[in-house]
Amino acid sequence: MQCEICGAEIREKPIDVTIDGSQLKVCSKCSQYGNAARARSPVSRKISPVSPKPIRNVQKRTTSRRDPFAELDDELVDEYETVIREAREKRGWTQEVLAIEIKEKASLIKKIERGEITPEDSVRKKIEKALNVNLMERQGKDEWNADRLNSGTTLGDIVTIKRK
Repeated sequence: MQCEICGAEIREKPIDVTIDGSQLKVCSKCSQYGNAARARSPVSRKISPVSPKPIRNVQKRTTSRRDPFAELDDELVDEYETVIREAREKRGWTQEVLAIEIKEKASLIKKIERGEITPEDSVRKKIEKALNVNLMERQGKDEWNADRLNSGTTLGDIVTIKRK
């Protein structure tokens, strides 16, 4: 076996030492560089006594859960960044002043006005309240009608199929 420090061949029994938290098998010359490693003893786990949990009389909520998809009818307006910038400039505020009003960073306002990011709901609501603007628009479900597809010219009316 070789010493794990100097690499010399160990003829007698190797000495276990601990150097900087690492346990090494070394020769008698290199054993001076570390502390003698003690045999590891397993650490016993203390098991805390388990006390019975008191049973509480819990009533279930009878309130109806809200539908998370109900809010999806609203969508952020196109060019929201322009709406925000114009409303801010109309009030004579800088981006820093708006940021202070809504308690957010000015860099966030700059990125929103450049259109780099879309504002999260919490930030959007603060901006709407501070500038008195509406950044959401209702998306109607009946804007698109499948009946329109059945009228007019189709691709089959135009294309001439060539066969080989």
